[in-house]
Amino acid sequence: MCQITQSPNHLITPSPITWHLVGHLQSRKIKDALPLFDVIHSIDSVALAQKIQARAAALNKTLPILLEVNVSGEVSKYGFAPAPREEFFEAVRAILALPHLDAQGLMTIAPIVAQPDAARPYFGALRELRDELRARFPERAWQHLSMGMTDDFEAAIAEGATLVRIGRAIFGERV
Repeated sequence: MCQITQSPNHLITPSPITWHLVGHLQSRKIKDALPLFDVIHSIDSVALAQKIQARAAALNKTLPILLEVNVSGEVSKYGFAPAPREEFFEAVRAILALPHLDAQGLMTIAPIVAQPDAARPYFGALRELRDELRARFPERAWQHLSMGMTDDFEAAIAEGATLVRIGRAIFGERV
């Protein structure tokens, strides 16, 4: 992500690029990933968060993260199960206790659907879960919802997405 700012002398200058890791992060790749990425969208377990915490502490780095939630329940997808809620909230509580991780929101990947609006219930479910987190853990802003990809990002935005992943729309189909 790159933010454009205007300087006092009216020159438009880009701010530094912020690199986001949006895919599944294997534990053995943490050492390589942390120096490269500024934000990780795919924290899918307490164990992974604890391993990232240890590496971030060694680098004296506080890392913004998003918790990946498998709102669709698809076995092919990673992420925390949103239910039972108390188990999910216990996992969140454990992650919030890690001082080198800054939980800023949630991420999900909706199922592939024929019509983009068919993904809205999944995005709405993530937004509702984020709202519950805001009520339960008000010390955090929970400002980000990373959801929506090239085929369904408009539905995700309608449900409150703050970050969308539209790589195919920009770069084209994978070869």
